[in-house]
This record gives sequence, C-alpha cells and structure tokens, in this order.
Amino acid sequence: MNDDAGNRLAPAPPALPRVDGRARLTVKRRDMRSVIDTVRTSGAAKLLFPRATERLDALLVNTAGGLTGGDRIELDIGIGAGATLALTTQAAERAYRAASGIARVESRVTVAEGGSLLWLPQELILYDHASLHRSLRVDLAPSAGLLLVEPVIFGRAAMGETVRHGAFHDWIEITRDGVPLYLDSLCLEGDIAGRLARPALGSGTGAMASVVLVDPGAEGHLDAIRALLPATGGATLLAPDLLAVRLVAADGYTLRRDLLPVLDRLTVDTLPAAWRL
Repeated sequence: MNDDAGNRLAPAPPALPRVDGRARLTVKRRDMRSVIDTVRTSGAAKLLFPRATERLDALLVNTAGGLTGGDRIELDIGIGAGATLALTTQAAERAYRAASGIARVESRVTVAEGGSLLWLPQELILYDHASLHRSLRVDLAPSAGLLLVEPVIFGRAAMGETVRHGAFHDWIEITRDGVPLYLDSLCLEGDIAGRLARPALGSGTGAMASVVLVDPGAEGHLDAIRALLPATGGATLLAPDLLAVRLVAADGYTLRRDLLPVLDRLTVDTLPAAWRL
C-alpha cells in the first residue's frame, strides 16, 4: 500500500530575517553651531546624537548587532556649508559567518563649501566565513575638509579566532567637486589569514587601518604623525592638502593602541567618547 503522506515533501523552513537598515542625515550651520537639518532612519540603522557642541556628533547604531549574508545597510549624509559632522559607531561593527549571500554596507556623503566631515567608525571585526562588500563615497566641495579612518580586525586574536575563509571587498572613493582625489580598493577572498601571512601582503597581520586627512594644514602633520607610528605604519603626503596613513598590527588591541595617538592629534583631542569606552 502506498503512503502518499509519507512521500510528501516537508514544508520549506521559513526564510531567516535579514537586516535592512537605512539612515539619511543632513546637517546645517546655525548660530555658530552645527545642527540637524533632517534625519530619517528605518530598519536596523539608528542615529543617536550624544553631545551638544559647536560640531554635531552622531552615533550610528546597527540594532541587529552585526551583519551576515543578505543584510544591507545604507547611509546617506549631506553636510551643509560651514557645518561639521563627527560620525562614529556605538561599538565595533561585526561581520558574522554568512551561510549564504553577501552583506552590503553602502555609504554616501556630500560636504558643501567650508563644511567638514570626521568619519570615525570604530573597528570592523570580520569573523570566519564572513562575506561583506562595503563602499564609502565622499564628495567634497573645493573648500571642504575630511578626516577619515577605517580600522579592520581579521578575527579576535584574544579568542583564538582566524579568518580561514571569507570574502571582504572594500571601496573608498573621495572626490573633490566630482573629480577623483583618493581611491582605495581592497579585495580579500578565500583563506584571508593565509593571504595576510604572506610577507608582501601583511606578514602575519591581524588588523589594519587607513587614515586620510584632507585639510590645508595636512603637510604640517606629516613629521609628527610619522614619529607617532610604529615600524608597521607609514604616512605620506599625496598632495599638499592630502595626507594618507597606513597601519597594520598583529591584533586589534595593538592596532587601537597605535592608532589612538594619531587620531588624537588629528582631532585635536576631540575624538568621540565612544572610542574611550
């Protein structure tokens, strides 16, 4: 006797929920201070504003607690003439193991004449089997300024973690009035720890950071920044107002220890409080 019920396919499990977060913020200058013009958030992307000073400080929060395959975060920021925004994150962002799909984070910023952006996210931590594509595009008006840092940790060394398999694509594009000023692309796939162990790539590094300063006084920082950096870091002047810093370290602790003095100097000791917690 045939048992039709036994031959029926079991119902497919429900699809896992995916993170879909979007944030839009515009900043303007009013009464000698930088203030919120408009703000809209949806999904897992939230913005908090912890302090009231001459500049506007904002904290980006991913309420999902991290990223995995299929997740998407979009950030769109406009900084008006003469306004200053310092953007950081509440804590380190985490890219977790992706069972399928790719997590995507896309950020776009425009800075008007005399405006300034301090792009100061805390570390991105990549876990084994993470899959993340990330892009940041900043368009500066001719007299606008920028300080940017992007620190990345490849597994938490204190927990014995390594990224033996994964995919990380990172794109940073800075333009001035639409003309390319700084382009940086990083593509790591497969055995990331193995690739970073190669002498020509990382010589065993477990963490790295890029710092970019666009400011008329950039050249004046060059010698002091070089003096602050360890042997695994370097600084160069790409243009009279464009300073680029690269730093690699064995782990996240060492990276932060070496990075903080650089950021303290370039922010004139006004690094957002979240970096000290």
